[in-house]
Amino acid sequence: MPQIPELIEMLKNGVHFGHQVSKRHPKMMPFIFGARNQISIIDLEKTAEELKKALDFVTKIVATDGVVLFVSSKDQAKDIVKKEATNCQMPFISSRWLGGTFTNFDNIIRLTNKLKELEQQRESGELSKYTKKEQLDFEREITRLTDLVGGIKEMTTLPDAIFLVDIKKEKTALAEAKKVGVPTVAMVDANDNPEKVNFPIPANNDAIKSIQMITELVSKAVIEGRGSKKVEELPVKKDK
Repeated sequence: MPQIPELIEMLKNGVHFGHQVSKRHPKMMPFIFGARNQISIIDLEKTAEELKKALDFVTKIVATDGVVLFVSSKDQAKDIVKKEATNCQMPFISSRWLGGTFTNFDNIIRLTNKLKELEQQRESGELSKYTKKEQLDFEREITRLTDLVGGIKEMTTLPDAIFLVDIKKEKTALAEAKKVGVPTVAMVDANDNPEKVNFPIPANNDAIKSIQMITELVSKAVIEGRGSKKVEELPVKKDK
């Protein structure tokens, strides 16, 4: 498991900044240190505790050959999610979540197979036999499918866990994960309900530096898990 950052490092990256006090979710109170200028301040000691649990879980999941899906369509997070998922060789979704991605996975497989087939035809030169207009149509379809499922085209089964930057933004993904029994690891801000997540990480999920820090740690946990041969029982918390 990666080393948990010092509290001062979390402070520098703005992990502690929450939302306006008026928007604070009551279930987040155990993770709130106080308020400053009507802005909730997240208790970074609690963040460190929950982060350790989450990273430990991710490491153990991957140590058993598990797959972690990284998800965020949030403007300030999608490039980070794509980069860190790619770094640790895990699937990702950085565009909109397609309804049924988990609950109608057969349709996702159909789309990914179509994308891979078109890419193979393009690489082999098979598409060159078509007219320029038809080739342009094929390229547009490849672009469309890449945007939708390019990050998960090698994912042939449901993942063993999902990492979310923002559970409000990705509420459909969160609901589908719960429905099919995929454990969730997620950043939860002051306005979120942490009880909706198996492994909540109290943290600012709006600031780029905070998102980068947490997502990079999850990516490192994946890399360490892949290098570990130790297999232990996975402590999955029950949803409330």
